[in-house]
Amino acid sequence: MKVRSLPRDPGPAAWNRLLPDPEPAQVQEGHVTADWLIIGAGFAGLSAARRLTQLCPTDKIVMLDATRVGDGPAGRNSGFMIDLPHDLASSDYGGALEDDKAQTAANRHAISFAAGMAQEYGLTEEAFALSGKTNAAATAKGHKHNLDYARHLERLGEAHELLTADQMRKMTGIDYYRSGLYTPNSAMIQPAMYVRGVAAGLQSNHLVLFENSPVISLDRKADWVAQTPKGTVTAPKVILAVNGHLNNFGYYQQQLMHVFTYASMTSALTPAQTARLGGDAIWGVTPADPMGTTVRRLSGTGGDRIVIRNRFTYDPSLTVSDRRIATVGKTHDQAFAARFPMLSDVRMEFRWGGRLCLSRNNVQVIAEVENGLYTACCQNGLGTAKGTLAGLLAAELATGQRSPQLDFALQAAAPARLPPKPLAYIGANAYLRFQEAKAGKEL
Repeated sequence: MKVRSLPRDPGPAAWNRLLPDPEPAQVQEGHVTADWLIIGAGFAGLSAARRLTQLCPTDKIVMLDATRVGDGPAGRNSGFMIDLPHDLASSDYGGALEDDKAQTAANRHAISFAAGMAQEYGLTEEAFALSGKTNAAATAKGHKHNLDYARHLERLGEAHELLTADQMRKMTGIDYYRSGLYTPNSAMIQPAMYVRGVAAGLQSNHLVLFENSPVISLDRKADWVAQTPKGTVTAPKVILAVNGHLNNFGYYQQQLMHVFTYASMTSALTPAQTARLGGDAIWGVTPADPMGTTVRRLSGTGGDRIVIRNRFTYDPSLTVSDRRIATVGKTHDQAFAARFPMLSDVRMEFRWGGRLCLSRNNVQVIAEVENGLYTACCQNGLGTAKGTLAGLLAAELATGQRSPQLDFALQAAAPARLPPKPLAYIGANAYLRFQEAKAGKEL
């Protein structure tokens, strides 16, 4: 099968730009054979590789990535590895009680697996820290979302703490938020630092990673043969860890929703600017309203910076224009100015977009789609945790291992079919615009 097209990641991957330049990429050339081929070196692909090294320590593994590790979607998210229910279609992220309990257990299994990799490969707390997270509410409506979610967490038996406006001010240095809802079991990561650290830790005599080596066709002969621009890789078993790009391989047509979200990152703050801001040097908040603005303050490699993330668009072509980035950037500037009026002299240095893949019924695609071909895709807006989970479970499925988490994943229904393309495009974007308008000051 020819891969129909390659996704385009718009704008620079800012998290990666903060780090030292990597060594030159090793590009796949000639003919290579392996026991395993993993396509995609993001959260899912790296986790699949790690699980395979645990289960099949002497097998040869080849990984192919179309770009550099840290430049793709894994290096473009907000860096929250969330354990609790986080349904973007819900007003308060919550869903059915028993399903949320199972989802939380699965997410925590993934976070524990990620923590193990971070420890084994010597990642710093800047790359991965089990710090918890806070839902920030800027309005009475957002505060009610937090209260509703807190009641849901009580029914789940989950620890949480409601934060006052004063506590939020002490943490953030700003007067914008009227309340917060802290939960202790999420991780915060520097996404590019994390995936690059894991990728470096994985490489050995048994595992080789080729970057800037997109798969342009994938065919089944005696074994699977993946063609890249300069060569081929042959392996009996393949794990597709490509999230929504799965459609371009010909699978799950009209069942996956392709959504872009957007972010901007400031230039490094000067000492005078950080003094004006006050608050903690490192913090991050997700919005009480799922359509609101996520904010992170960084302090470490690359200096003191602030990241603003908001806006969603439905783009089934898996591409967006530079003009879209510029237009959305105006919304980021407005959100930044509203929250940080004392930093009116700070400008954005980076603007970018990142791809999400969702299903209408909020299920993942962890399956054997053909003999020896496995998928670890459709992360439903939680790429860090659910991508990690999908990768390790796909590796277990492919090696015949069983676990409660894999059993739960395999019980899920297939992704629900989407309406015809024109209706899906119009309806999804109209819904997103309506929900963003309803978010009000939370945006």
